[in-house]
Amino acid sequence: MDAFYERLDDDRFASTGHTSGPWSVESQHLGPPSALLVRALERCAPRPEAMLSRVTFEVLGPVPVAELTVTASVDRPGRSVELLAAELAHEGRPVLRARAWRIVTGDTAELASGPGEPLASPLGCARMAIPEAWRGGGYLAAMEWRAVSGGIFTSGDAVVWARPVVRVVAGEEPSAAQRLFTVADSASGVSSRVDIREWYAINTDLTVHLHREPVGEWYALDARTVIGPSGIGVATSVLHDERGPVGRTAQSLFVRKR
Repeated sequence: MDAFYERLDDDRFASTGHTSGPWSVESQHLGPPSALLVRALERCAPRPEAMLSRVTFEVLGPVPVAELTVTASVDRPGRSVELLAAELAHEGRPVLRARAWRIVTGDTAELASGPGEPLASPLGCARMAIPEAWRGGGYLAAMEWRAVSGGIFTSGDAVVWARPVVRVVAGEEPSAAQRLFTVADSASGVSSRVDIREWYAINTDLTVHLHREPVGEWYALDARTVIGPSGIGVATSVLHDERGPVGRTAQSLFVRKR
C-alpha cells in the first residue's frame, strides 16, 4: 500500500507499515498521524476562504500501527476566527489531540513582510544518508530526504528538505498542508544534540504556526535544538517551501539517559 493509511469508513483508518517510527515497528512516527488529523481539520465544517494558522498537537501516548478512529469538531465558531479540535484514538483510548485556529483570509499584501530568502533547491541537494540498520522501511523510507546542512545522524543545527513519497490516505491526493505536516515533527530529529543510542529526546507536543498557505511537495526545516540542565529541551524550526519561509515549529523535549 503506497500510503500511510487506508480508509475503512468515514472516521476509521488502518495504519500501514509506512507510518512506523525508527524505534519500533509497532508505534508511529508523529508525522503521519499529524497529517491525518490535519486532513480531519481541513474537512471539519470546511471553509475554502479560511486557512489553518496554528495547530498544536498534544501527544498522549505512543500511536500504534493499528486501526485508528479520527474525530473533529468546531470548538468555538466565529465569522472570521474559529477554534477547531481533532482527536486520534485507538480502541477508544485517545493517543493524539490537536487544536487549531482557522482564520478567514484577507488582502494584506501592502503590509506583508518580504518573502524571505529561499533555500537551495531540494533537487540540487544531496540525498541525506541513512544508516543501513534504519533502512528497513517505515516513515524514514516513506520520505525523501535532502540535506542543505546537517541531518538526522549529524549532531547539531540542520537544514533539511523532505517530502512524502507515499500518500497520506490511499486513493487521495494530499493537500499541501497535509504534506507539510508529515515533515513538521522531524525538527527535533534532524537537529538532535544527543547520541540517540545513549539518550532519549522525546517530544511531548508539536506546535506549528503558518503565516501563509504552503505550496508544493517539498518542505524544509531550518532546525535547532536547545537542551537545558534539568532534562528538558526545546526544538524549533523555520518551515520553508520552495518559495521561502512559510511558518515556524516548536516542540518540548523530555531528555533522559537510556
